[in-house]
Amino acid sequence: MVIKVFLASSSGSTAIKKKQQDVVGFLEALKVEYAQLDIACSEENRMWMRQNVPQEKKPSNGIPLPPQIFNEEGYCGDYETFFDAKEDNAVFAFLGLPPPPGSKEADQGGIVQNGTHAEETKAENVPVDDSIEVPVEERNGNSHSDEEQAADEEELAEEDEAMEEDEDMAEVEEAEQQEEEAVEETDEVTEETAPVEEEEEEEEQEEEDLQSEEEEELLQLEEEEEAEVQEEEEAE
Repeated sequence: MVIKVFLASSSGSTAIKKKQQDVVGFLEALKVEYAQLDIACSEENRMWMRQNVPQEKKPSNGIPLPPQIFNEEGYCGDYETFFDAKEDNAVFAFLGLPPPPGSKEADQGGIVQNGTHAEETKAENVPVDDSIEVPVEERNGNSHSDEEQAADEEELAEEDEAMEEDEDMAEVEEAEQQEEEAVEETDEVTEETAPVEEEEEEEEQEEEDLQSEEEEELLQLEEEEEAEVQEEEEAE
């Protein structure tokens, strides 16, 4: 399986560039095989990304901003969900890949992409401490019931809805302040100095402010390409 990372190479946004570099750099550090797909130079890549990002994951204008991450045809998430996975030591689960043996994520048992927990297994040569109580469900190989899985999914949906509501409420009152702090907060992402919830709100507001800029850049690129084609045709 190959991880696909959709990027905009010609983006004039410092924040978007830093997000893209963070994703690519982290995947390289983990030695994960991935492919970069440029939406600025390829209309096919841009349309594929837009069509395959789930509707509920798109912003209000329906146009998702890079970076967007896929595992083959399956959607993994955007930068915000990638950052959350980094915080939780669950990047391989986020990517839909098995964690390397001995990694923190493997030791924790792993969480698969749809939010359910993977079954924890023990090696045959590892002695079992009978003094430790093991829930019946785990002894049967099912660490979480269907009800718990449904609750996890419902909780994730509620969190997404809450973040969208917070974004709408803060849009008018904090727009100017967040524009000034956007680049600074993006630099602090890798240093993990700000609370996760606050970082998510600031990054989401930043995306709203940068959407029009990104679309204008892509539109300008298309116009330049059309102009070049027209000049070539006239020259012939």
